[in-house]
Amino acid sequence: MQVTIEESWKRQLADEFEKPYFKELIRFVKNEYDKNTCFPPGRQIFSAFDHTPFHKVKVVILGQDPYHGLGQANGLCFSVADGIAKPPSLINIFEEIKSDIGIPVPPSGNLERWADQGVLLLNATLTVRANQAGSHQKKGWEQFTDAVITKLSENREGLVFLLWGGYAKKKGAKINSDKHLVLTSGHPSPLSANRGYWFGNKHFSKANAFLEENGMEKIEW
Repeated sequence: MQVTIEESWKRQLADEFEKPYFKELIRFVKNEYDKNTCFPPGRQIFSAFDHTPFHKVKVVILGQDPYHGLGQANGLCFSVADGIAKPPSLINIFEEIKSDIGIPVPPSGNLERWADQGVLLLNATLTVRANQAGSHQKKGWEQFTDAVITKLSENREGLVFLLWGGYAKKKGAKINSDKHLVLTSGHPSPLSANRGYWFGNKHFSKANAFLEENGMEKIEW
């Protein structure tokens, strides 16, 4: 299994690809895809990077695992392929956007349009076995995505990091909040959202206000 990733990320992460843990990770992933049904499809494992080159990142949203149902995952956190029903967390994200900035809930849950505007939709773990949530955790992906966050924090300025839920907040410990805007809230999953930890965070308007204040185009959420 050859790692094919967008050129600017390939340069940024060249050292990471040579580390023993990453080579072991790729062996594991190749074996899993050979023997089991895994998601997202192999060509989409690095979709977040392919849609959002390093120098074009404006906003980072951190997820945990890809969706593990048939046809759902497309390599972008919280996103599903066109024609697939929106999962509960994504419905709550769209409801908050509607409440925050008045954009109607879109028909599709495919977030490629966000990614193409500079929103890096990064899962901590980039692959999963079908119907087995968390099955590819603690195999090396977390170390790799920590390196991604560190590179962005160190080598870029004025980014917006949206950290939703305890897992994302811990993952965000590597972010320099003196250089970047870090917004945190509860997770958009129904369990958290229905307890009052998600709705009303206004992260989407806050992110856009920050981008515009810093001379960047806002995101069309």
